[in-house]
Amino acid sequence: MSKQPIKDYLKYDFDISNLGEAKIPTPIIMSTSQGDGLANYVDDNDRLFFSVDTVASNKEYREPLIKDTVERAGPRAKLYFNPAHVHAAICTCGGICPGLNNVIRAVVRCFWYRYGVRRISGVQYGYRGLLENSPWPLIHLNPDVVDDIQEKGGTILGSARGGGMQVDEIVDSLEKMNINILIAVGGDGTLRGAFDIGEEIKKRGLKISVVGVPKTIDNDLSFIQSSFGFDTAVGTAVPSVRGAHVEAKNSINGIGLVKVMGRESGFIAAHTSLAQSDVNFCLIPESPFDLYGRNGLFAHLKERILTRKHAVILIAEGAGQALVPSTGEKDASGNVKYADIGLFLKEEIKKFFSDEGIETNVKYIDPSYIIRSSAANSYDSIYCARLGAHAVHAAMGGKTQCLISQINNRFVLIPIKQAVSKRNFVDVEGSLWRDVLENTRQPSSMKNDANID
Repeated sequence: MSKQPIKDYLKYDFDISNLGEAKIPTPIIMSTSQGDGLANYVDDNDRLFFSVDTVASNKEYREPLIKDTVERAGPRAKLYFNPAHVHAAICTCGGICPGLNNVIRAVVRCFWYRYGVRRISGVQYGYRGLLENSPWPLIHLNPDVVDDIQEKGGTILGSARGGGMQVDEIVDSLEKMNINILIAVGGDGTLRGAFDIGEEIKKRGLKISVVGVPKTIDNDLSFIQSSFGFDTAVGTAVPSVRGAHVEAKNSINGIGLVKVMGRESGFIAAHTSLAQSDVNFCLIPESPFDLYGRNGLFAHLKERILTRKHAVILIAEGAGQALVPSTGEKDASGNVKYADIGLFLKEEIKKFFSDEGIETNVKYIDPSYIIRSSAANSYDSIYCARLGAHAVHAAMGGKTQCLISQINNRFVLIPIKQAVSKRNFVDVEGSLWRDVLENTRQPSSMKNDANID
């Protein structure tokens, strides 16, 4: 076999910012050697390849396709902060999702029990709780306060959008309250705000660590193997699909229509379709579709109704937005407010079959807020506990402007700037979407300009 050239690849900047040299011995008793029955400390030089993909350089040897490495997360032998001098704060921003309380509990318990930190504050309603005229005081947190909050949905701190762009005010508040560690739990907008807060902190020459815990129920953050709450979201969406199927099958030409979250990325819809094989059409933002025409959704839906007498459609909230008028509005985080594609599609389906002279019964289910407010399942509870602890370890070691991620089933540190550089989308040419198409048996494209027989 002739030698194959190594493919060019995009280089990433995975270097983690540090506040300074870590010199303080940690109170956590671990090990620096193998075979003594104790877990080992993590060193800044402990790194993992970002990607497990390889390329052949010759017939005997393969090397990583992407050679960049990421820093492992975990407790360090030396700390940057003296635990007795730490005032840590945690805020939860954006919309709620399963697992927020679990992260709060893990952060508080790790600070308290592992490091002996006694000043832990909860910031109410996200970054807005750190603004100059905030009406919401800090909440003192300790293990008793967070004892059983993991059993509840939502967040005991409250969550809100907005405020993240008022960086000067936020850093002023951190200075006034002598907060030297901020754990920010949130999605794309929250993490962009955390990065900007870190930049202002650097400009002022302050020693404040800002560490993010990525929270996006849509699972759309890059360099994040899976967002916490996602597994619970899929598990909570499944009963709605099952109910839609039962309703559809027990009605004359019944059509069950279910809408789930997914503004720009259709991961919840895709995974739910695989978890519950009753879905016949999975509609996601990454795969545009037409309603009418020879290869449009309605042509395939009509065929399904005439042959099978029922159908289930699962649609992500951001799918088909080109088919509906723009609202022209934005929320407090700057996100475009989408029109309700579920209600629009429901009425269009009824109109289409009425014009075709075919009796149908359309049952529309929107479980979005039930999903968002659910308590975390066992998988997410474990995941949140580990994410929260790793965030504390990173902050105590003086890491900043980074977030905790899991890549290739290992916990790692990712620079926030890198993580928010692009979104994570369902690859319509990848294995996940291929498996969804095989499961639903829907066409690979429902655009009229697609190649069809």
